[in-house]
Amino acid sequence: MLLLDRIEQLIQEVQNLKAESEQDVEQLRLKYLSRKGEISMLMNDFREVAAEQKKEVGMKINQLKQMAMEQINQLRESFAAQETSQENIDLTRTPYPIRLGTRHPLSIVTNEIIDIFSRMGFVLADGPEVEDDLHVFTKMNFAADHPARDMQDTFFVSQHPDDVTKNILLRSHTSSVQARVMEHMHTADGKLTEPIRVICPGRVYRNEAITARAHCFFHQVEGLYIDKDVSFTDLKQVLLSFAREMFGPDTKIRLRPSYFPFTEPSAEMDISCFICGGEGCGFCKHTGWVEILGCGMVDPNVLEQCGIDPTIYSGYAFGMGVERITNLKYRVSDLRMFSENDTRFLQEFQSA
Repeated sequence: MLLLDRIEQLIQEVQNLKAESEQDVEQLRLKYLSRKGEISMLMNDFREVAAEQKKEVGMKINQLKQMAMEQINQLRESFAAQETSQENIDLTRTPYPIRLGTRHPLSIVTNEIIDIFSRMGFVLADGPEVEDDLHVFTKMNFAADHPARDMQDTFFVSQHPDDVTKNILLRSHTSSVQARVMEHMHTADGKLTEPIRVICPGRVYRNEAITARAHCFFHQVEGLYIDKDVSFTDLKQVLLSFAREMFGPDTKIRLRPSYFPFTEPSAEMDISCFICGGEGCGFCKHTGWVEILGCGMVDPNVLEQCGIDPTIYSGYAFGMGVERITNLKYRVSDLRMFSENDTRFLQEFQSA
């Protein structure tokens, strides 16, 4: 029957309805559901259908009409949802294109320090920031009554008056990482399984007032080398190579006697001021020198505390503040700027 064939053809068309806009949806509605649309034309032909076929044809026409209404309503709702989502655009957001991020200046300098010492054979070592007194102080040759063990200097998580070695604290230096490395790198008779040459970067904590020149947390990079016949001359050459890599090939260094519990002898290292070339300026306080780190030969007591035989082995250690080095390279006058996350400050290091 020709009418049934026409209805089946229209059902196939309605099942595949598509529209690019709300105007297209309206055109489809007019084509199929309006008074002069395709379905209304079928109703005019329905009058001439034989009585015994009216039920079958009528059901097909109703099926077609219901399908057309559902398809057109779905298309209309999809465009309404798109319009609603566009209305929810946050006009207060930063306009595109959004600026690319950049590495933090402390990360830039830390990575540079690590890269320099890695090329000298040092390997990276890491340890926990929440530490025990044993690794932070005792194994580093700090006396039981040393001021660093006071609450005025160190952040304690928990304290044990009967046994200070069980105290839990926020590490005040990354030397605790060196202690953990040493105690796992020797045999029962105090001999090294292999030479120790490590670089230990990380965040440390001190109980200090926050000012432009000091903070309660900062970053350090410490180095340690232990083997047979290690001398102070080896230390001096490594530090000279580092200074020239970091600050330029014309950089000079000088070592001044100092004191640290974990090294003997100990020294502070200065570099020639790269701003005035050693002539003297406000930056170096007209001395021609700028202090950058502390160093020395590892105290035999430290080796013994960590299970290494000091009669066979010797070593050197050094440590520097990353903020200090960053200030020298970029002349940042206020330490607080490193931790305030001001994007205007960080954006200055985009090309670094």
